[in-house]
Amino acid sequence: MQELTERIARHIDKISEFTATPERGTTRLTYSNEDLMTRKYIKLKMQEYGLQVREDGYGNIFGKLEGTMKDGPSVMIGSHFDSVPNGGAYDGPAGVVAGLEVAALFSKNNVIPKYPLEIVALIEEEGSRFGGGLMGSRGIAGLLSDEDFRNLRDKDGISTEEAMVKIGLDPSLPRKRDPQTMKAFLELHIEQGPILEEKNLPIGVVEAIVGLTQLEVTVKGQAGHAGTTPMDRRADALVTAANIIAQLPDLAIDEGHGTVITTGRLNVYPNGANVIPDRVVFTVDIRSGKEENVLNVIEKTKAVVESFDANGINTSIEKLLYIQPKELNGGIRSILKEQSEKLAIPYCSINSGAGHDAMVLSDITDVGMLFVPSKDGLSHCPEEWSDSNHLAKAVQIFYEAAKSLTEAE
Repeated sequence: MQELTERIARHIDKISEFTATPERGTTRLTYSNEDLMTRKYIKLKMQEYGLQVREDGYGNIFGKLEGTMKDGPSVMIGSHFDSVPNGGAYDGPAGVVAGLEVAALFSKNNVIPKYPLEIVALIEEEGSRFGGGLMGSRGIAGLLSDEDFRNLRDKDGISTEEAMVKIGLDPSLPRKRDPQTMKAFLELHIEQGPILEEKNLPIGVVEAIVGLTQLEVTVKGQAGHAGTTPMDRRADALVTAANIIAQLPDLAIDEGHGTVITTGRLNVYPNGANVIPDRVVFTVDIRSGKEENVLNVIEKTKAVVESFDANGINTSIEKLLYIQPKELNGGIRSILKEQSEKLAIPYCSINSGAGHDAMVLSDITDVGMLFVPSKDGLSHCPEEWSDSNHLAKAVQIFYEAAKSLTEAE
């Protein structure tokens, strides 16, 4: 156990070095140099653990331990390895590391699976570079068309395929995955909230994941000189956007039932100190455990935005992402709880207020998910931290679950 804990800590520390913002948290955008360094490390470890490594046309990484059943569907374990700007070291990579260490235990103990074991490292879960989020899992599930993927651009106008080629990836490789090749998917993630720490429990077995949508709102006005344009002659896109954004929190509060709304990204054009902004683009993230609450707030958000169409202001809304609330597979939840009890690892059932790749893949395969505590409930910040001992306990549970799901010998 101690050896496993130390090895996990070394993995996390090493991956945390691959950041564009040293000393200011983890910034690892998809298809960046930091992405390239991380994927080299992940692929190297996969090879060391005896896995056959490949990448798909999105740059998702797969490390496969073949089973005795030829062409059998895989039991997959993994998470994502991108980050938000100035984020933490654990959100995503902890789940990839857990998968690697399950594979290491299969190798160390000479476990021969009937069905293949496949470790997965997914791209662009956060949506920090190309927007929308969950790109790797949505691509695998066939929810992202080739045309939509090619048309995605980052803030500098660089396309996904241009960015892939720049770091040596091949966008012509197959993308969508046949669901018949997947037997199950397991994901470990940090909780990103305070519940497990407050209960002093090392493990949470996730029952369900909230539904979410991400909207992109564009407000267009008219640029003008900051000194010579009278206040009553202005069509200021930024002032309008600010007035819209200020009304949004009340929509979630009025809806209730744990509904939340967030404006997370805002871009102002032309972004000059002495120029009236003529265009503002911002995102709106809406989440709730009940789909009806998400749908209600979407409609209310549209009404608020459209109410500002006047006096030279024009608005538009694009839906970047929509995912229904998802209950995870009952059979796998039972396996995870049973293995926790056999290993004498305390746990509780828990719901996820954050979106994860697991929620996308639950549409096409059986999915199970574990949480480990986040110190002070913090995430998406440099202070994000989880105990490697807790991660090691999750690896032990996944190892036993994976043996069961692969019908290992």
